[in-house]
Amino acid sequence: MTHPKPSPSVLTFGEAMAMFVAETPGELATVEHFQRRLAGADNNVAIGLARLGFDVAWMSRVGSDSFGQFIRQALEAEGVDSRHIHTDPSHPTGLLFKERAERGADPKVTYFRRGSAASHLCIEDAESVDMAALTHLHATGITPALSESAAQLSRHMMQQARAAGASVSFDPNLRPTLWTSDALMRDTLNALAALADWVLPGLSEGRLLTGQTSPEAIADFYLERGVKAVVIKLGPEGSYYRGVLGGQLESFSVPGQPVANVVDTVGAGDGFAVGVISALLDGLPPLQALQRGNLIGAQAVQVVGDMEGLPTRQQLMQLEQL
Repeated sequence: MTHPKPSPSVLTFGEAMAMFVAETPGELATVEHFQRRLAGADNNVAIGLARLGFDVAWMSRVGSDSFGQFIRQALEAEGVDSRHIHTDPSHPTGLLFKERAERGADPKVTYFRRGSAASHLCIEDAESVDMAALTHLHATGITPALSESAAQLSRHMMQQARAAGASVSFDPNLRPTLWTSDALMRDTLNALAALADWVLPGLSEGRLLTGQTSPEAIADFYLERGVKAVVIKLGPEGSYYRGVLGGQLESFSVPGQPVANVVDTVGAGDGFAVGVISALLDGLPPLQALQRGNLIGAQAVQVVGDMEGLPTRQQLMQLEQL
């Protein structure tokens, strides 16, 4: 199948799921009505970057079912290039059901993703990717948790993107329940992080992965492994940067954006990643990248869905002027 459009310059990859969000608070067992939405960390980032005008594609496998069709159509409607979304006739699209969050608490989520189409992602799925056209690749730690073949794909994509001269960002996005052991999770994700230019862990994630406690020590763990910069999410407190700029090691913190009404914290880290990555791709300095990350992360927690709060370029310009 030929595509008249040129190959996208930004690529993310992983698992999207159809998400059913409870319309009323309470335990899922008692809820009768749900709203269908889209879920998935890496496709949240793809949507966020597409809304800001970047030429971005998302690579995955979906089932040949109505939910796979829904995911493809939802991403295309957001302007995400779908040429690398493969339909798997043998395995289903993953689903999740999410409680309605109350007062900023993390909602409980029930997954139906074991044996999903995306868990069968493998290196062969990347054969159609034009690495020479890429300027940036974004990877998360969820994809390698899905299966050994998906972990091999993650390593392959990050190595190939680096070899082609693209910048690479990595969000560990820890999902301990998907791994057979914490040790395997740490070893796999730290090895992948070392293939990235920019690593974006949360503070608790960084502590679990590195065994260090302070943001400085967590950042140094990755800088010593060849990473150019580490950006640590500190939740409401903001974010912390440590990296090499112009041959000099630079470190600073940026306070968080105040949010009067936290609706749902899921997706905040993806919004933060959209802000940081978009700013760095726009050529802005790290300080402005973290400010934008904090700003978009704060937008994400004020809505029910994972990506509904991600701004367009015009909305972002207005927010940055406030």
